[in-house]
Formats: sequence, structure tokens, C-alpha cells
Amino acid sequence: MRKITADWVFPVSSEPIKNGLVTVNDQGEILSVGQFNPQDHTDVEKYDGLLIPGFINTHCHLELSHMKGKVATGTGLIPFISNVVKFRDQDPNEVQKAIQRADEYMFQQGIMAVGDISNVTDTFEVKRNSPIRYYTFVEMFDFLQEDQASTHFEQYHNVYKSAVSNSKDKYVVVPHAPYSVSKKLFQLINTVNKENEQITVSIHNQETPPENELFVDKSGAFVDFYKGFGLSVDDLNANGVSSIQYALENMDPKQKTLFVHNTLSQKEDIQSAIEWGSKVYWATCPNANLYIENRLPNYQNFIDCNAKMTIGTDSLTSNWQLSVLEEMKTITKYQSYVDFETLLQWATLNGAEALGFDQELGSLDIGKKPGLLLLNSTLATPIETKTSVKRLV
Repeated sequence: MRKITADWVFPVSSEPIKNGLVTVNDQGEILSVGQFNPQDHTDVEKYDGLLIPGFINTHCHLELSHMKGKVATGTGLIPFISNVVKFRDQDPNEVQKAIQRADEYMFQQGIMAVGDISNVTDTFEVKRNSPIRYYTFVEMFDFLQEDQASTHFEQYHNVYKSAVSNSKDKYVVVPHAPYSVSKKLFQLINTVNKENEQITVSIHNQETPPENELFVDKSGAFVDFYKGFGLSVDDLNANGVSSIQYALENMDPKQKTLFVHNTLSQKEDIQSAIEWGSKVYWATCPNANLYIENRLPNYQNFIDCNAKMTIGTDSLTSNWQLSVLEEMKTITKYQSYVDFETLLQWATLNGAEALGFDQELGSLDIGKKPGLLLLNSTLATPIETKTSVKRLV
């Protein structure tokens, strides 16, 4: 058993405790959370800083870890996608080494669980042996080609069947994005998930202006992007509304749904999704948004709508590191009205709820095994450039 105290303890599920004390057993299970009294406690580990639960990274592409630094910043989403296709295929040994390094780095950075996108099976062995909990989202797309939906579905369904055989945690099939999934492929995905209300599905959402333009009037850069691959958008029925409406029309409102990026989402988009389903979550990946599009979401829109925000890192193709703390720093730097306790809830408990790991992770509650992290900062400036994280449990 270990007794750990610091200047402040943030359980997340309850109010912060000045000079708090957390007791854990040898398996990392929380036994008690309360006030530290030197007269009542001996053999205590004392730290300067803030004690918090482990982080939850709700959106990552671990399989792209070998592409760090290979794709230029600031190009916009469509050139970025083209470059991912161009540089993705590399030596399998190097791919595996990069995946292993990235997994180990995330654990060192205090990440306890990850919502991870898989288009192929490359990450499955590392994830099976990792101390991190993984929710594997086997992602499908057919570039809006109804006649090719079944072919693409079978390709990715084979990846899903491998996930069923190899995953120690959770797995599900999901659509990639509104601009890349036809109605028929949505239907095939829904057939696999069979209205299972216990799962979480994810979808990339509203990352770039051409995405909305495609659905408003079938114009913009995505039309040219598809033409460049000899594909048409004739199967798409543009109806004058934003791309998220197309997603809502084709997904199951009874399932937990994680909308990812949401860089251009407006209040009306957010409110529409919240009215559509009672279990809607939003993953923001600020460093990736800056890397690709040189822009960030307007977080006030989400706060005003009381949206359930979470934090993701995206991949090393679109980020400089896989650290939830660094994402928190970016939000604090550019939109500092988002206070620390709000950010911490996004980075921990909200993410655990979104991925269905909240019975074990996300908050310092008795009986959970959420990990225990130390931020070397103060209550006055909890998140600043020099803030670092140390894993204690």
C-alpha cells in the first residue's frame, strides 16, 4: 500500500482537496481519497504539485507512428490526406518499431486508455501487450462510391475480424468521415453494430471548409480531389446543410458517438447532434488541427452547448508528440478562458466515459484503478509551457 500526498489533489469527480492524500494498493486501486494530516499518517510520499488521475486519449492513429515528420504542416486537410497515402507504406519492421515507441511514450506521458483508429492490423500485437487500455475503431471508407461499398466493407471487415481475435479490450467498426462514406457503407457498418447501445462509434467531423461545401451544394476542393482519382460524387445528394447532418442521418442515435476534430463546428451543428442523441461526445485534437489546417475549434461554442468534450492527440503524422498534456497546453495558450478544471475533466473522466472505461478509469474514486499523475505546477498556474507530468502509479 502507498500513501501519496501533494499540494492539491484533483479527484475530478469531486472538488479539489488542498493537501490531499490518496491511498492505493499494490495493484493501483484507489483505497481512499481525503485530507492529509501529518499526525494521522506515517510513511507518506510527499510531492510538490497537483495529483490527478491518468489521461484518456480519445483519438489516435497509432498505426501511422512511423510517419512522424514526413508530411508538411499547414497544407490543409486534402493535401494532407494525399501525402498520407503517398508515404504510408514503409518497411514493416520500422512500422512496428515506431508503433512500439509511440505506445511506450503515451504510457510514460500518463495516458491510461486510447481510442485508436485502425485501417490495418499493424498495431494489434503491440496493443494486446500494452499496459494501456485500447478501444480499437476499425475504420471504413469507400469515397462515396455506392457501387464499391461492399468491396471496401469486406476489406475492412477482415481487419475487424482480426481485432476480434487479437484485442484484449474493445473494438468496433466505424465510418471514417461524412465525405468518405456512402449511405450503403453506413448501412453495412450499422448491420455489424446491430443497434448495440453498449458500444462507442467515432467519426471524423468538420475538419476543413471543403467538407461542408461538398454537402451544401456539391462544390469545393473535395469534388476535384475525387475527380483526381477518377471518382465522381454523383451518388451524393447535396441538400444545403452541413456535413454533420449527413452523419446524423446515417448513424444510430442510441449508441455513444464520438465526433472527432470538429474544427469548424458551429453552435447549430453541436446542438443538432445533442438533440439527435443523448450519448454524444466530442474529441478535440488541437495540435493536429494546427498542424494540418492552422486553425482551432471555437471551444466557447461547445461550452455554451454544455457539450461533453474529450481530448485526443491524432497521429504522429499530424502531431509533434502523443501527449494529452501538450494538447491541454495548446488549448490554454490559444483559448485560455477554458479553465484548468474544465480541461482536466475533458482529459480524464469525459474521455473515460466516452470510451466506456469510466468504471475503472478517469477519476480518483475508491475502487477504480485510474493511474495517478503528478503535474509539477501550482494551483495559480496549473498549465504552462514548463509543466510536465510524472507517472506515480
